[in-house]
Amino acid sequence: MAKLGLTAIGGGALALVAMVATATTLARAEVDDPEKVDPWFDRLSHAKRKTTRLHFYFHDTFSGKSPTAVRVAEAAMTNKSPTLFGAVIMIDDPLTEGPDPEPPLVGRAQGFYGSVGLKSMTLLMDMNLVFTSPKYNDSTLSILGRNPALKTYRELPIVGGTGVFQLASGIATAKTYFLNLTTGDAVVEYNVIARHY
Repeated sequence: MAKLGLTAIGGGALALVAMVATATTLARAEVDDPEKVDPWFDRLSHAKRKTTRLHFYFHDTFSGKSPTAVRVAEAAMTNKSPTLFGAVIMIDDPLTEGPDPEPPLVGRAQGFYGSVGLKSMTLLMDMNLVFTSPKYNDSTLSILGRNPALKTYRELPIVGGTGVFQLASGIATAKTYFLNLTTGDAVVEYNVIARHY
C-alpha cells in the first residue's frame, strides 16, 4: 500500500495515471456542464473498468468539545433498549491513514446511521466517503447497507461514486480497532475494493 494508505491497482502506472486524470477531467467538466453527461455515458460501453483498493481509519467521536457524531433522533423506547433501537446518528467523521487521529486526513465520512436491531447491535449505514487526498480530491464512494457492529469483520456494499469513482460498485470491510463503551467513541479500520470507470 502507498504511504497515504490509498492505492490504485491495474495496468501500467503511467496508463493508470492518464486514465485517472482523464476521468477526473471528465467528471469535473460534467459537473460544470450537465449536457456532457449523455455523450460520456454513451461511451461507457467501450470503457474498461478499473479497480481501486483503499485502506483508512474511520474516527466516530461522540465525546469532547468537537464531536463528529451526534444523535439527532430516537424512539420513545431507545434509551430502554439494550441495542439503542431507533437511535439515528448524523456523522462527519474524519478518515485518516492510521488509527491515530493526528495523521493527515484522507477524507471524511458524511451521512448517518441508525440502530435497526431489536436484539442485536445492528446499524443501517448510509454514508459518503468524501476523499480529500490530492489523487482522489472531491471524489466520493457511497455506502448503503447493514452493519452488524459487534462482529469482528463487517461487509458493506458500495453502491455508487463520483469523480474518479464514477459508477462505482464494490465492497467495504470494516473492523473495529477501538471502542469506548462509555462514550461510544470508536475507531474502525476500513478496507475498500471499488470497481469504477
